[in-house]
Amino acid sequence: MTDSSDNILDQLKSMTTVVADTGDFESIQQYLPTDATTNPSLIFAAAQMPAYEDLVREAITYGQDVGVGAADKLTRTVDKLFVSFGKEILDVVPRWVSTEVDARLSYDTQGTLDKARTLIALYEEAGISRDRILIKIASTWEGIKAAEELEKEGIRCNLTLLFGFAQAIACAEANVTLISPFVGRIMDWFKAHDGVDGFAAEDDPGVVSVKRIYRYYKKFEYKTIVMGASFRNVGEVKELAGCDALTIGPKFLEEMMQEKGELVRRLSLEGAQEMCDDEKVSLDEGAFRWMMNEDAMATEKLAEGIRNFAADTVKLEALIQGRS
Repeated sequence: MTDSSDNILDQLKSMTTVVADTGDFESIQQYLPTDATTNPSLIFAAAQMPAYEDLVREAITYGQDVGVGAADKLTRTVDKLFVSFGKEILDVVPRWVSTEVDARLSYDTQGTLDKARTLIALYEEAGISRDRILIKIASTWEGIKAAEELEKEGIRCNLTLLFGFAQAIACAEANVTLISPFVGRIMDWFKAHDGVDGFAAEDDPGVVSVKRIYRYYKKFEYKTIVMGASFRNVGEVKELAGCDALTIGPKFLEEMMQEKGELVRRLSLEGAQEMCDDEKVSLDEGAFRWMMNEDAMATEKLAEGIRNFAADTVKLEALIQGRS
């Protein structure tokens, strides 16, 4: 039973692992989350802040020292910058930070494997154990297969840009550590598709999708953590109270920290097992691709998300080149 005298954020922490969705580690300290996630868009935004100029400069120096040729120097600089932000975040959060593989490798299994191993090696050179890192990988078939191999090597993975049930099933079968279904971006698609201004929280298509995945995982005893992501409003967050984890931006963390009242648990292990109507499914590549083809929202949002993260990586590279 939660204490309604506590703010909504504190109540949420009593039933769900709260994760900060930001590259600004100074803001993370206010909300005391368990973990933090980053992505190219967040790192690009943080890299432009004067507070982090030293990290950018250090990464550029590193890239210039170890790189061979202009392209290699730039790649090594970006990798180092991602890891440097992650290392600083780990001084603030007690458990994991998620660091993303270059989105341009989303359809390249071997390229994803190589990049993930490079990032882990950089963390270990900096004295950070791989046990504290989640490597973020887009939930393409190629990305899921790379994650399956990485998990066998003791490299934990966070499968991101997850919009469809096929992606969730394949990730569970690959025994990945964690998935990040994107609540708000699912809602965005349905708002545009249906020509509506919005949805009540309980009817929000992103919320409904995450609840289905959570219930399926619990019914069939998958260990993969379900972490709702990409929220558009606090109502979506509240409606997923009890989910394994939720990654939330500073704006909504602040809003919940200021709000009083009782937060109702919406998801639980017992309730999930009773409410799941899905039968267990096993997917090979052909079945996965067909299910994705039949899900226009998931197909379109996955492609769009990859393009956007890739574009922000290109912007970050341009920022670095401008300072080199």
